[in-house]
Amino acid sequence: MNASNDTSGAAADADDDYALVDALGQRHVPAPDARIVCLVPSITELLCTLGLAPLLVGRTGFCIHPRETVAAIPKVGGTKDVNVEKIRRLAPTHVVVNIDENEKPTVEALAAFVPHVVVTHPNTPRDNLALARLMGALFGAREAAARWCAAFEDEYAHLRAMPHAPARTVLYCIWQDPWMAVSQGTYIAAMLAEIGWNVPVLGGERYPRFAWSQELVDGLDAVLLSTEPYRFTQAHADALEKQLGLPVLLVDGEMMSWYGSHALDGVRYLRGLRAMLE
Repeated sequence: MNASNDTSGAAADADDDYALVDALGQRHVPAPDARIVCLVPSITELLCTLGLAPLLVGRTGFCIHPRETVAAIPKVGGTKDVNVEKIRRLAPTHVVVNIDENEKPTVEALAAFVPHVVVTHPNTPRDNLALARLMGALFGAREAAARWCAAFEDEYAHLRAMPHAPARTVLYCIWQDPWMAVSQGTYIAAMLAEIGWNVPVLGGERYPRFAWSQELVDGLDAVLLSTEPYRFTQAHADALEKQLGLPVLLVDGEMMSWYGSHALDGVRYLRGLRAMLE
């Protein structure tokens, strides 16, 4: 084949460029020998799934999966209360952060001495494909990322093949005292939308506070209590169901809100969740 007519290399380069762009539009350079501090629990898990645990030199205390693997990785605080000086001593080349989970002032402080800050912001289940490709392309695990993406596509196809069901309006609660829920535009709301469930508009915030009212309850088909970040239990669900007089379901917060590796099981979990109201 005449090299001047071979566009396959150019197409591959274009794909690489796209895969290496983070949520802020920053293009990164492959770094298979990186020293990574990850401040996002679900992405720490994804990096381990892709075989990249040896590159991790720091993680948050909330990065708990896979348990045996992360136990050997130093903790650098929480997602909000990061120990910047401890990260400095670890001398990472890359820090992976998330727009929702990490504070902007902390990220700016890290950017002053960490050469590469990788910003993530998956907002829908299918955003996990770009996330996996970014981690794989950046840190030398392209093949593992491709395999993960293929498995996700297969699981997602099973979800989309489910028979049509009536639309539902559900309130997804993440906290009490004060009561807080998720709004439209969040990853959790996008997960619910995959099975035809919508969340009510409670204001302009992504995770608004709200007060119970008869008007609110009358517009709902069900209430969902998440097991995280607040540790709602079945006892909470049973008590609230008696109080409100409509279905209250306890849902697995990790399955609904953890992107990355958990998204495979999360998409499968959605199928069972929908059946709970049918």
